[in-house]
Amino acid sequence: MKREWYALSISAWLLVAVSCGGGKYAATEKVYKKKAKEFAALYKETPATGQLERIAAPEKEWIASINFGVRKPNYVMIHHTAQNSLDQTVRTFHNAKAGVSSHYVIGRDGKVVQMVNDLYRGHHAGLGKWGNDTDLNSSSIGIELDNNGTTDPWPDAQIDALVALLRYLKDTYKIPQANFIGHMDYAPTRKNDPSRFPWKKLADQGFGYWYDQYLETPPAGFDPKLALRIIGYDVKNLDAAIKAFKFHYVQKDTHTATLNEEDLKILYSIFKKYL
Repeated sequence: MKREWYALSISAWLLVAVSCGGGKYAATEKVYKKKAKEFAALYKETPATGQLERIAAPEKEWIASINFGVRKPNYVMIHHTAQNSLDQTVRTFHNAKAGVSSHYVIGRDGKVVQMVNDLYRGHHAGLGKWGNDTDLNSSSIGIELDNNGTTDPWPDAQIDALVALLRYLKDTYKIPQANFIGHMDYAPTRKNDPSRFPWKKLADQGFGYWYDQYLETPPAGFDPKLALRIIGYDVKNLDAAIKAFKFHYVQKDTHTATLNEEDLKILYSIFKKYL
């Protein structure tokens, strides 16, 4: 009897150990939970120490309001991983030295892996500008798609999973249709991802815009630079902005910073959607 009780006790202990702390990602889960606990402590502080104290004013006081909420994402930025597998990307996002992360990673088979809470600030956007926003890490959800960026196709299972995720994000956070963008849109001097991407499939579902089937000739005096700026591109480096636009919407002749007649019609069609 004692032997049976001892065996049952050991089995129960092992079950608890495995369920509570084991597994392939036990070490990184522990780091995540520690950081989340530290952030939670900051949110709970009343008064919010370290803030009011830094304000140079002769008289200061904390008086709590009852009307507030958590900050919410207003953009979704889509990337390709430029790596060889979902597991490799997960390892990269566990590398403290690399310092990068994304809220979600979607595998070629449609598996969706969440790596950062939607309400936390991920490290996926980096330096760039979209409209007047120069810190999309603070206002966006980052989604990485497992794709090497050069020859990999975009499987239906992966795109279907992405559309399902985008639908959840759009509905939950009331993200405007115009605010689903690519990394190349935000950082045209540095990035070209996601390349060769089926943006029209997303636009047809209400995530971002695509040009009309019938393309009008732009009117006399149409200014491509102004059109790109209104869409959101940083036109300080106009050549880079044009290439990024072509990566997104034209998807051919993407290494030249020129807009032919057809390109201008596409630009005019997209531009009108932002007016």
